[in-house]
Amino acid sequence: MTGTVDGLVWGQQGLEVEFGVASDGTPRVVRLGTSGKVVDPEAALPMVELTAFGQGSGWSGPRFTGTALGNRLRYAGHSVAGDSLTLELHDAGTGLTAFVELTSFDGLPVLRSRVRLLNDGAEPLVVQSVSSLVLGGLPSPDVLDVHRARNDWLAECRWAAEPLRDAVADIGADAHQHDSRAAYTLTGRGSWPTDGHLAMGALTERGGGRAWLWQIESPAGWRWDLGEREHGTYLALNGPTDAAHQWRVRLAPGAEFTTVPVALAVGAGFDAAMGALTSYRRAVRRPHPDHVVLPVVFNDYMNTLMGDPTSEKLYPLIDAAARAGAEYFCVDSGWYDDDAGWWDGVGEWEPSVRRFPDGGIQRVLARIRERGMVPGLWLEPEVVGVRSPVASALPPEAFFQRDGVRLTEQGRHQLDLRHPAARAHLDRTVDRIVGGWGVGYLKLDYNIVIDPGTVAPGDLAPGAGLLGHGHAYLDWLSGVLDRYPGLVIENCASGGMRMDGATLAVAQLQSTSDQQDPLRYPPIAASAPTAAPPEQGAVWAYPQPEFSDELISFTLGGALLGRIHLSGHLDRMTDHQMRLVREALDTYRVIRSDLAHALPFWPLGLPGWGDEWLALGMRVPGGPSYLSVWRRGGGGELRVPVAHLAGSAVRAEVLHPSAVGSGAAVWEGEGVRVSVGGVPGVLLVRLS
Repeated sequence: MTGTVDGLVWGQQGLEVEFGVASDGTPRVVRLGTSGKVVDPEAALPMVELTAFGQGSGWSGPRFTGTALGNRLRYAGHSVAGDSLTLELHDAGTGLTAFVELTSFDGLPVLRSRVRLLNDGAEPLVVQSVSSLVLGGLPSPDVLDVHRARNDWLAECRWAAEPLRDAVADIGADAHQHDSRAAYTLTGRGSWPTDGHLAMGALTERGGGRAWLWQIESPAGWRWDLGEREHGTYLALNGPTDAAHQWRVRLAPGAEFTTVPVALAVGAGFDAAMGALTSYRRAVRRPHPDHVVLPVVFNDYMNTLMGDPTSEKLYPLIDAAARAGAEYFCVDSGWYDDDAGWWDGVGEWEPSVRRFPDGGIQRVLARIRERGMVPGLWLEPEVVGVRSPVASALPPEAFFQRDGVRLTEQGRHQLDLRHPAARAHLDRTVDRIVGGWGVGYLKLDYNIVIDPGTVAPGDLAPGAGLLGHGHAYLDWLSGVLDRYPGLVIENCASGGMRMDGATLAVAQLQSTSDQQDPLRYPPIAASAPTAAPPEQGAVWAYPQPEFSDELISFTLGGALLGRIHLSGHLDRMTDHQMRLVREALDTYRVIRSDLAHALPFWPLGLPGWGDEWLALGMRVPGGPSYLSVWRRGGGGELRVPVAHLAGSAVRAEVLHPSAVGSGAAVWEGEGVRVSVGGVPGVLLVRLS
């Protein structure tokens, strides 16, 4: 550790960070970006904000900024290793050292940050909150809009914006010699980290200026705050906290704790920042062939077998899915069920004899392989039903507990993957299913919520136990993929309730919703690339034999700029209807290699839940752009601006639907004029 921090400039082509020192001696970020003004260090914030028992919270109380302990951390040195900078800060009073670990990515305007705490003192320290990133000196709340994404079951990724000043009131100059304590705050809740909201947010400068977009990569609780300081705006990003999530850790002398990582992308507007964040997500995730190949997955659940698979029902569906062009076939829930009520009896994950009397589940899996597809199965690994033999076979410490009582939620117990018996049980399960049966795809679901967590031996509070389990679960997933590198894992939690950056860096696919209505899915499909890159965002397409041709094309077309999760009773369709399905999948196979490195944009803005027209674009660097346009009402024609192609000579080509007369697209210099004849209707347009 060497040098001085005052005036230090660090970063690379896409992003620079400049540091200064305030009058109290605390180092602060005074500039973020490749240009822009350097803010006064007094208007910025200390680089780490944290609270601990006995240390006071500072003037701002529960706002987690201006904390007493954070204000005492002084610069002790820094080091650079590759694309990473580590700043060492020290508090002489407690002996606590905070290492601020920053990472940049060549060519990307994205900063990743986390904080590692080390107790170098002689006494234990109970930490109640610690920031992963604090940034002050942003423009005034008067000129900023704040964006958040509601994320509810069957209604995921619903972004909305409002003036930041509406939440952070202007209390007047020199009010009690303090800045406003008002803050715009958002928190995650329970063991579904994206239940209620995505672990994301954004600020945009009104009038088309700059944008700051962030994600908190926590598999458990999280919190972000926006407020006012010295007539500017601050941003504080945290993992779980004591106040919001009952999270605390005791740092004995020599003990460490590292926060969850966060990422902050900057750009000239929301779309540009989201493009940078999409590239960042690709850079930090676990590499896998699935991200490049983008195979079509058929899943038997949605609006089809609905958790009631049998040999008799599956064989014709497998044959039809293969004829349609599916490349994976996943048997969803119910394959292990030998009685009428499996919900509270799961945990052994052995195949039903009653459902598959003619050779068992292995015969079904063989049928899938014979038809040229990779077989998949659904699992809910973290739960054990109260009636399952596993509930008594594993030690009590292998389950979530509080005050010595095993927790039960909806007739189920929750495994704690930190316990070796829990992990060994799941390893045996996966080794049997993947290693023994040859399954190449696992859909891993999670349908209960444990709030606020568990208190195992060594846990100080339930939120700490929940975070520990979340990290252990992801470590287990990584171990599974180490043993079976070709295995494809889909992440699901009642749809998109676990759509967080930490899990998406390990799993290959993300279920975006359980929404069953094809007319309500478009705003989810159009906004899903805010939560996951297009090659990871699984969008249901469930055509049915009773659908009109237009509705078949509508439900298929809505998934073409993501990952198609095909379902529906294809085995009951006419030859004409099957041709519509095959044509849509043929179109997808033409464009999917582009989607693997495309960047999303929203020419009509992020969609509202009830919008009549919606649009999602994908821009391929050095290649074409694609535009999905949905019509759920309104007039039959719309002009869609495409800013990055404005003034260019562009060819607009309708790729879907293939039927003549189903729609048209004409380039008009600044955008494309689309016409969709019926309601509902959808067009996929290639702009080249």
